[in-house]
Amino acid sequence: METTYQSNPILDKLPPHLRQYIKPQNYEDYTAIDQAVWRYVMRKNVDYLSKVAHQSYIEGLQKTGVDIDNIPNMYGMNRILKEIGWAAVAVDGFIPPSAFMEFQAFNVLVIASDIRQLENIEYTPAPDIIHEGAGHAPIIANPEYAEYLRRFGEIGCKAISSAKDYELYEAVRHLSIIKEAEGTPDDEIEKAEKHIEFLQENMGEPSEMALIRNLHWWTVEYGLIGTIEKPQLYGAGLLSSIGESAWCMTDDVKKKPYTLDATYIGFDITKPQPQLFVTPDFAHLSQVLEDFANSMALRTGGLRGLKKVVHSKALGTIELSTGIQISGIFDNLIAYDGKPIYLRTFGPTALAYREKELVGHGTNNHPNGFGSPIGKLKGINLAIEDMGPRDLKAYNIFEGEQVTLEFEGGVIVTGEIITGTRNLKGEIVLITFKDCRVTHDDTVLFLPEWGLYHMAVGEHITSAFNGPADLSSFDLISHEISNTPKKNKKSKEKTVLENYYQQVRDYRNGINSTISRNKVFQEVSKTFPNDWLLSIELYELAKSTNENNLANNILKHLEQVKQNTPKIGQLIDDGLALVNQSVTAQV
Repeated sequence: METTYQSNPILDKLPPHLRQYIKPQNYEDYTAIDQAVWRYVMRKNVDYLSKVAHQSYIEGLQKTGVDIDNIPNMYGMNRILKEIGWAAVAVDGFIPPSAFMEFQAFNVLVIASDIRQLENIEYTPAPDIIHEGAGHAPIIANPEYAEYLRRFGEIGCKAISSAKDYELYEAVRHLSIIKEAEGTPDDEIEKAEKHIEFLQENMGEPSEMALIRNLHWWTVEYGLIGTIEKPQLYGAGLLSSIGESAWCMTDDVKKKPYTLDATYIGFDITKPQPQLFVTPDFAHLSQVLEDFANSMALRTGGLRGLKKVVHSKALGTIELSTGIQISGIFDNLIAYDGKPIYLRTFGPTALAYREKELVGHGTNNHPNGFGSPIGKLKGINLAIEDMGPRDLKAYNIFEGEQVTLEFEGGVIVTGEIITGTRNLKGEIVLITFKDCRVTHDDTVLFLPEWGLYHMAVGEHITSAFNGPADLSSFDLISHEISNTPKKNKKSKEKTVLENYYQQVRDYRNGINSTISRNKVFQEVSKTFPNDWLLSIELYELAKSTNENNLANNILKHLEQVKQNTPKIGQLIDDGLALVNQSVTAQV
């Protein structure tokens, strides 16, 4: 796979199936308008968040290489992030939740490198570099929170999804693309939002992934820390939204203690949050996470865990009590007395032990599926895995013997034993038969003409989780990098406006001091009468050089813009207040 990014020791550890989501940042694609959007949001956020965010935020901006005046360059961030054991990569917009979390497990921060349009400067449902770079990155400089994030990823990527989860993911990804694409009709956006609402209202029983995503949302994305009476912000969604960071601190947003109950509180990505959860400290986050993990099939296994992987209709793994792991898409099970007695996959399947594929038992050896009984033999208290050599011989379970094994629940295996495979403890984990027939009541599960029969050994299921046991067993490369958000052909007017923004940016950075700011203002106010952000930048320059006439003219123009477009009035007022505050501080 071609590498489209600059790697480092942390990124070198990423498996290929995660690397497929990485795309180049293409820093040169950011326009001067993009840079101005970043600068406005960061200046406003830092001013406000320095008062209400957890102390790790301001400290973390410096530690993680996030600059206020310039969109961060991923290469520069990585040079700094490696000092705290993390790395960052640009990814292709929304990626599957399990992949997102698995990146975290490898101490990699995923950053959607696109940036929101000026029209969506307060909030966008699409992941962008403001949300990821300015929201997530600073807080991971806190060691305790960084470990929570890593551990969350490690557990979260094992959570089992449902088929409806994937449908919802695709719908949200579609909305994020069209909402940030220039020129998307309002009715198309409304249709996509209604489709998401319909899916959210018809999800059925929530899957493990749905539940743990709730925890992720109420902590990593929208978490508060401290006390109910005086909370501080640490969630990336709050730290990157100039609208919600202020809204969430009002009494209109209910504050609740963060407990495991948050697992069952869903969220709507398209709307402000009606309630938020407050953790007393970062250590409490880890405790709630472990409490939730104790309820996952990853740790409980059993019939319920097997049912979850069957229901997911996706690649998953079942681990038996001997440690043998069966990875594939599970399509059937047989239960008896509340316990699983037979499992089956269809399509490519691999067997592993301790996350390492068993020799001779990859997908090439099991291309059409795998089936095996689970449990004890009928009338025998000693499980096969607990039998020593004498016990096995007493029950004729050894090479060359023609044997009939009847399991509790009625699964019968009849055939000639060829060999057995043992684990490191000496327990038999796999028995191979020839001329084998497997039945349950009147149902035929395996016939001799199908070839050798490999029976997994295990009294019970100890674990069930998303994905394969050995990542190298399956070809997991299926993602194609898309252009997100899709770019329409740039209009001549937009190109002209970008040029004006670039002139002002060059002047501020000392690249070109011959630019007539008054002329730029006259042209912009005439040709682009509703553009407000460039006028604020020009006002800032005029105030810093005591050009009072120009500053007053800009103020008059901005008052007219506010009358024409009242909904951006607060943005203009906030921008002017920042400039005046900065000038006063310098005096």
